[in-house]
Amino acid sequence: MHVKTNDTVVVLSGRDKGKQGKVMSVDPKAGKAVVAGVSVAKKHMKPRKQGDPGGIITMETPIYVSKLMRVCPKCDAPTKPAHSFDDDGVKTRVCKKCGAVI
Repeated sequence: MHVKTNDTVVVLSGRDKGKQGKVMSVDPKAGKAVVAGVSVAKKHMKPRKQGDPGGIITMETPIYVSKLMRVCPKCDAPTKPAHSFDDDGVKTRVCKKCGAVI
């Protein structure tokens, strides 16, 4: 999966096309990720315990990873990261456009 937690991503398609946000969580088995400020839905919540507030809350819903693309922090362009090995043999993600280590 090309998206990890705390990555900055841009949405490629759908109703939130063009929006940027930070990845909060990733579910590799389902192929989805939760992005802050993207795919926001309203949910009617009933108070479960005494003192809990009820009402309408907003929450981010998962979005397919295929609709997301990583944004390079150096060149600020959406790019799918390439993989390369360091001198120590550690696998790292590299921007395909500017060559910066992500």
